[in-house]
Amino acid sequence: MAVEYWRWPERKWVSKEIDWKKAKTITAGVDVGSVSSKALVLVDDQIFSYSLTRTGSDSPQSADKALSLALGESDLPREKIQYIIGTGYGRINIPFAQRAITEIACHARGANYIFGSKTRTVLDMGGQDCKAIKCDEKGKVTAFLMNDKCAAGTGRGMEVFADLLQVPIQDIGDMSFDIEEEPDPVSSTCVVFAKSEALGLLKKGWPKAKVLAAYCAAMAHRVFTLLERVGVEKEFVITGGIAKNKGVVKRLEKELGFSALPMPEDAKFDPQLAGALGAALFARAIIEKGKA
Repeated sequence: MAVEYWRWPERKWVSKEIDWKKAKTITAGVDVGSVSSKALVLVDDQIFSYSLTRTGSDSPQSADKALSLALGESDLPREKIQYIIGTGYGRINIPFAQRAITEIACHARGANYIFGSKTRTVLDMGGQDCKAIKCDEKGKVTAFLMNDKCAAGTGRGMEVFADLLQVPIQDIGDMSFDIEEEPDPVSSTCVVFAKSEALGLLKKGWPKAKVLAAYCAAMAHRVFTLLERVGVEKEFVITGGIAKNKGVVKRLEKELGFSALPMPEDAKFDPQLAGALGAALFARAIIEKGKA
């Protein structure tokens, strides 16, 4: 069986401490992205469970799978969830969601919950695109910019390079620093041409780590220019899958001249879940305002 170097670890988690039977509100957010699908359940204002899995060819099926996984190791039945909001690339194709809200609004709201009210700029580095989002102390979006929809600057592009170089995707970040000196970034902004460029560098004798360094640097620079355009502030956080790639994050921080706010140490969390969390928080607010 061929090794799937692109395949990142899927995960699920459920709280052993929270008693959902005592809750006033139980809500969920389901984020169907182009690459990953996430579901998160809130019991009052606490994270009760979540899942992170691969998006398939069918958005409704992917959403259903994500929520089933999030509930699978608990005794909370789906019908006890009072309100579900869909978000992400496939948000309008989640048949059991009562409402759909953009991932831009949901990532801002989720980041506000995770990192606190000081958060002012959110970089969502997703599977299909990257978004630079400015928000206020309540997590409300005040401005945003998106990159062009090209895989070279996204999580999907990183998957392509993992397969091309036969390096497990979770190892790319660390390997990209296993170099004697930092190379120039790859010049191509399209993943097809970036692949060709990478193959050319390998034929010239470049080690895999150096090629990865050049690609991570290019990705970091593209995101840096996006953040510059939106007006990045130091109260800055990164969400989405690429947030877990040190090769991109550290190079981006070097260009910015400051670091992203760290994920809270006690969080049993994952930056890919920020959108689903924001959706669940919006659902909770709808219930509390009596607008469900």
